[in-house]
Amino acid sequence: MAGSGEVLLEVDGGVAIVTLNAPDRRNALTPAMADELIATFDEVDAKPGVGALVIRAVGKSFCAGGDIATLTSAGKDPAAPEAYEGMGKIYDSFYRLGQVRVPTVAAVRGSAVGAGMNMLLAADLRIVAKNARLLCGFLKRGMHPGGGHFVILSRLIGREAAAAMAVFGEEINGDKAVDLGLAWESLDDAAVEDRALELAQRAAADPELARVAVGNFRNEVVNGAVAWDVAMQSERPAQMWSMRRSTK
Repeated sequence: MAGSGEVLLEVDGGVAIVTLNAPDRRNALTPAMADELIATFDEVDAKPGVGALVIRAVGKSFCAGGDIATLTSAGKDPAAPEAYEGMGKIYDSFYRLGQVRVPTVAAVRGSAVGAGMNMLLAADLRIVAKNARLLCGFLKRGMHPGGGHFVILSRLIGREAAAAMAVFGEEINGDKAVDLGLAWESLDDAAVEDRALELAQRAAADPELARVAVGNFRNEVVNGAVAWDVAMQSERPAQMWSMRRSTK
């Protein structure tokens, strides 16, 4: 257990299992929870016997995005140092997942919206429930997408599908996620986490090799026209503007 208990870590047979544990707010991310996630991923990287990571969530939602209270507060003056830092921590949490040194699998049940989508997109592989609700949701909230969303979404599903989801608000389920290439498998809700663990255990059988292989996999396969870290910075002014506008 890390910090407040909103992020849990256990290691089983070389697999680190990271659990989002704030079901009362549908696992929406606060700056404090983001800090716990980052510290947890650092802890995983420091364990040489860990060869894979599964990220999952407690409750009916994988992650409902950024916490509403956090977004509302930041929207009053997004450029204020504390607001800027708080939003940056949320970005850093899923970006840090994308940099974890072992192969990562997202076990996705329930809904994933906004930053929650970014969290699952940051993983190397996704196993998704058939009845999952996957929605970018930024524009519906009156916000410009953030966190490099266009890059990490389009590199999985391509331009057309990314436009449909991120700009035109299309929501998809697990089966459609597989069809689009956003997920590897779509299963009944109860089978998602076991399947994610099964896959992770294969990679974890040789932790040293898994770390080397996934590093090269990411370097060679990610084919976005703009690097993720560049996209995070280019999207940020537009998101800050949209947040401030929505409070007026």
